[in-house]
Amino acid sequence: MLLHAGHAVLAFAGVGLSQSSHRGNERVDLSWHPPKQTKLNNLTAVVDGDGVYGFIYNSSDTPDDVYGVYNWCNMPHIRKREYVKAPNEYELVFVEVIHRHHKRTPYSSNAFPVESYQWDCDDQGVYYHGEPFNGPKKATPAYWKGYASEVNPFVPSGWIGTCSFPQITSDGMTASWQHGEDLYAVYHDLLHFLPDRHNPAWRRKVAYRVTRNTITSQVAGMLIHGMWRTTERVPLLIQPDAVDSLEPRYPCPAARDTSSRLTNRGANPAWAAHLDAAKPLYAELDAASGVPAGDAGFHASLDHYYDNLSARQCHQKPLPCSEPKHAGDSADAGGCVTQDLADRVYRFGHWEYSHMYRGSRETLAASAASYGVWIAELAAHLRGAMAPEGDGNGGVVYFHNIAHDGSMSRLLSVLQLDEMVWPGMGSEVLFELLRKRGGGGGHFVRVLFGGRVLTSSNPSLGVMDMLPVETLLAYFDGLVGEGAALVVGKCNGSVAL
Repeated sequence: MLLHAGHAVLAFAGVGLSQSSHRGNERVDLSWHPPKQTKLNNLTAVVDGDGVYGFIYNSSDTPDDVYGVYNWCNMPHIRKREYVKAPNEYELVFVEVIHRHHKRTPYSSNAFPVESYQWDCDDQGVYYHGEPFNGPKKATPAYWKGYASEVNPFVPSGWIGTCSFPQITSDGMTASWQHGEDLYAVYHDLLHFLPDRHNPAWRRKVAYRVTRNTITSQVAGMLIHGMWRTTERVPLLIQPDAVDSLEPRYPCPAARDTSSRLTNRGANPAWAAHLDAAKPLYAELDAASGVPAGDAGFHASLDHYYDNLSARQCHQKPLPCSEPKHAGDSADAGGCVTQDLADRVYRFGHWEYSHMYRGSRETLAASAASYGVWIAELAAHLRGAMAPEGDGNGGVVYFHNIAHDGSMSRLLSVLQLDEMVWPGMGSEVLFELLRKRGGGGGHFVRVLFGGRVLTSSNPSLGVMDMLPVETLLAYFDGLVGEGAALVVGKCNGSVAL
């Protein structure tokens, strides 16, 4: 569909109908375009392959000479060492960062019925306390410490230990701090864009936002100290849980139903084919884990197994073995999860995320609706930064969001990433708004994913390096409406996805 002078008309582009958005002289393609065909989204390669494409799953440390390679435990982000500056005739005006939280313990819902060892977090504190801003009465820093009662006869299934499941681990907190340090090194030390740490003006220039899931706040505290070296209080922006756009949490039944069909065996032959191909893998995993074959959560996708196994390996914990099933059985009667089994889980996981977020036109439609409010908020920030007085965002020039893999996946779906992966821990997307020095040359956007310029399959976006901002705004507006004007209708079904 072509939007032109306030009227909607149909336009042919090659074969079939193409959607476009028109803003001034800028015509932008709104159609879904498939990602590159690679081993990541080739089911035969997933089933018959070995390893995980050279990706890292057992360490947060990536050697400098290969930095940029996919590392599930600690994804690459911009660093001063690798950062490529924009041409000198351009100056940075505004930056928006969004990234996934850093590495954590697994979710309790992803635990095996009986875990063969404890997971303790005695080398850190996760603090929960409040304090009035005014008056002499201060709070004592109080943190949670899990314990098991000798009296309580009820024993939880799954993980046992002093951690919460989930919580950001000590290693994840260290990675969060380093992420903040690296961002400051680029935007202060290298580009002289952010104020100095000792200049209190930084508090007016930056903003941080988190979700209601406390792991994002755990990351924020460490990251902010990595950037600013402050132990003074810093506000974290947060929206009401029921309408949060960052996680996202606002109601969008049309997108939910579309996504559900994409992952429904009966409604999607491709999803059914991948589940059938995974049957031998499931049989071995179930035997080694003790998970019943009828457990719907573990068998709707490889998500639960992926989270359980990758969290262990990122923290150098052994892959699990099942408990003996009968008295007198040997310790390995149920079998163990081998590295080959874990690698197969990871390969299937990447296929699933590519299929769910980049596999069809419906993935773009669902992501644009379910993440459209955040997209519209980003667009509003870009417009605010271009306001004539230069103060359209209340003086904020750096906006930082800490989110989740579902947030990152929807955003990458909307941007039509040309090679979709499951966004690992700390995955980062940056939007840099630049303008020609001296004025008169317009504004441009660079979009970086994992520290490198993002390449989109959509021809209007392409290599997103010095893209005219009007192009990106027309694309966003065409999908979600300026000010998210289309999102409510798309979500409730009154406007077609």
